[in-house]
This record gives sequence, structure tokens and C-alpha cells, in this order.
Amino acid sequence: MAEKSDSHRRREILQAAARLFRHAGYERTSVRQIAEAVSMTSGSLFYHFNSKEEILVAVMEEGIRNAFDRVRAGLEREQRMPEKLLAMVRCHLGVLLGPHLDALMVLVYEWRSLSAPAMKRVLAWRNGYEDLWDGVLGAAAAQGFVHRDVVLVRQAALGALNWTGQWYRRDSRLDVDALGLRMYELLFPRLHEHLGERAAFATAAAGPHSAGEVGAFSILSLDGENLK
Repeated sequence: MAEKSDSHRRREILQAAARLFRHAGYERTSVRQIAEAVSMTSGSLFYHFNSKEEILVAVMEEGIRNAFDRVRAGLEREQRMPEKLLAMVRCHLGVLLGPHLDALMVLVYEWRSLSAPAMKRVLAWRNGYEDLWDGVLGAAAAQGFVHRDVVLVRQAALGALNWTGQWYRRDSRLDVDALGLRMYELLFPRLHEHLGERAAFATAAAGPHSAGEVGAFSILSLDGENLK
């Protein structure tokens, strides 16, 4: 029970710290403020973490680890290129605009606050995540779907996706999944066209009475008006 309680307390600290770091900034957030946010004393907080920087590193690692795990799981469910990259976009946004928004925003904007050793530790996670994207984008580039400068494509795509954390609102006319499709259309138009062409071919091959059997995924891909 004690171990479970410690784990729960640690999660509470990280959630509170992520929220404070995001909205007030790492430098302007004190250990006392983090402790007060979870009804602890500063001394009790140091039972779980040795320093404020260790909390920052843990927040960043949690954000990137959740993104990595979810995107990798999304990739494993798909076999073909258009669906693979669409899954990556949707899964990235699903993490970014979900419960881990604060942690990922801290990851994006608080790099300057890390010491060199801490930055090296977090970069190992970030590099692994970027390698995941580069592998899929490299395969897309080999098929002529995206520009061969894979690193630049990835930087542009993740930059655009991460920026949604600044402006997206949950009462938007698009839910997160629909937003993922729209962003995919904008960022990777050739892949989206290929996806639509294949869906149209599948519909034609199935016959006029089987259009509904193509699936909601294909129908939404072809009819953007369904997302309004």
C-alpha cells in the first residue's frame, strides 16, 4: 500500500509541477508552490524528488514517453504508408491535447532551463521519438510522398502539431481525432490524395450497394465536410 501511495503522490506532484511550469515558467515556479499545490510541505516533496530540476526532467520524460508509447502503438496497428502517418499524427495530437498537454508544452518550451547533464538525459528520449518519425517519413520519401529532406519535414510537421497546444479548445467544431485528419491533409497532401484514391477504388470495386462497407475511416478521409 505504501508503494502505491508513493506512486500516486509522485504523479500528483508531476501533474501540479507540469501545470505550474507551463503557465508560470520553470524559473518563476518555486518548490514551495509545487508543494502547496499538492498539499505538502517542501520537505515532504523532497522525499520524492531530490531537486526542482529533477522534477522538471521527470515531467519532460513523462510527456515524451507517453507520446512515444502511443505513437508506436498506433503504428503497430497499421500496415500501409498513408494509414501509418495518419496514425502518427492522430496519436501525437491525442497525447498532446489530452491529459499530458502541460507536460508536453513544458518539454517544448523549457529546454533552456535544463543543465547539460539533464538535457542529455531528456535528449535521449526526444531523439528516440524523432527517430520513430524519421523512419516512417523516410519510407514515405522513398515512395515520393514527401520531400526527401526527412529531418526538415519532421521538424515542420511536429512544429505545426505542437503549436495546436497553444490554440486548440475542446469546444472546437473539430474533436481531436477530426483535427488530426485535417492536420494530416494540410501537412501531407500527397499521402492524403493517395489515401482517398485507394478508398475510392475500394468503393467502386465493392459496387454501388456496398459504399457504406468502406468504413468510417475512408468516408471521413474522402468527405471533409463530415468533420465540420
